[in-house]
Amino acid sequence: MKIVLTGGGSGGHFYPLIAVAQNIRDIAAKRKLLDPEIYYIGPEPFDRDALVALGIEFRRTSAGKVRRYRSVLNFLDIFKTAWGILGSIRQLFSLYPDVVFSKGGYASFPTMVAARLLNIPLVIHESDGSPGRANLVAAKWARAIGIAHANAASAFPQSAKSKIALVGHPIRKEIANPAAEGGYEFLELDKSLPTITIFGGSLGAEAINNVILDSLDLLIDRYNIVHQAGQDNVEEVANIAKARLSGTKYENHYRAFGLLNTLAIRMAIGISALIISRAGSGTIFEIASWGKPSILIPIPEDVSHDQTKNAFSYARSGAAVVLKQRNVTPHILAAEVDRIVNNRQVQKEMSEAARSFASPDAGYKMAKIVIDTALEHA
Repeated sequence: MKIVLTGGGSGGHFYPLIAVAQNIRDIAAKRKLLDPEIYYIGPEPFDRDALVALGIEFRRTSAGKVRRYRSVLNFLDIFKTAWGILGSIRQLFSLYPDVVFSKGGYASFPTMVAARLLNIPLVIHESDGSPGRANLVAAKWARAIGIAHANAASAFPQSAKSKIALVGHPIRKEIANPAAEGGYEFLELDKSLPTITIFGGSLGAEAINNVILDSLDLLIDRYNIVHQAGQDNVEEVANIAKARLSGTKYENHYRAFGLLNTLAIRMAIGISALIISRAGSGTIFEIASWGKPSILIPIPEDVSHDQTKNAFSYARSGAAVVLKQRNVTPHILAAEVDRIVNNRQVQKEMSEAARSFASPDAGYKMAKIVIDTALEHA
């Protein structure tokens, strides 16, 4: 059995592919099927090491972006996408897989089109409450469609409705269970204080970084802060924080990271009383699986409608508070942190709501659909 994965561009699109691949391996072993040959086709993967760890072979193709604003790059990327489709046709023809599984996003589009042209079964998954353009187009010929939010179903074409299954959002096994102990020692933090973990997205978020740095004086005496600042921003953020905290008794209350690796995530979440984060659908479902209260600061609507819809959809469950980026000030953020962390009843209610929202078996459900589709085609 040959299976091709495609999608990516960000961790939110890439890591669910890894979660589904993990479950594909498990299901194949339980059913005593031959170990599937799994490939990833697209531009440079977000995390090449994750592919290597699962024995997934990378095949490169190009993909052009479609930006929401006017740019000459939109015109130039038409040719990049066309070249990517030709490259994907060549790759798929050489492999002729039994199924292509896509997480959507600009990186997936050439491979999805190639699968259509070669009549290879396509299965797609949509994490957001408002489906992306690539998945909306591909839904017309996909064999099956998995969704994470029930309200996403209404946005797909009528012809696709019968193919939709509400499965939730696949989460990697290695981060599904936070570490029960060792977090304070691993991160070298003050054991006497509650911990706040900040996720600005896989690439970082300058606006969140700034408000966290501006809030340090209001938070650092009462909380440990673990701050994922983004690879491009971490040096600047760490230097600013060091300048403010150096020589004070609060130096061991703050840790900055570019991108938290798997072990660091498990350690940080294990000791966290609260998470402050962007509102990518993948991040929301990870937070829900951890059962942690959260404050969500979505990307502004003029940049991305998806995150605002995701945030309020999750907040309606009672698991999170949403603060719009333009309204966040250090004092507002500090007040919300204090209100949540210092009230055990609020923490309990938000944690229970988060766990109720979670979809711990989403990866298994999606992997089963992919394997069943592949076996039908074999």
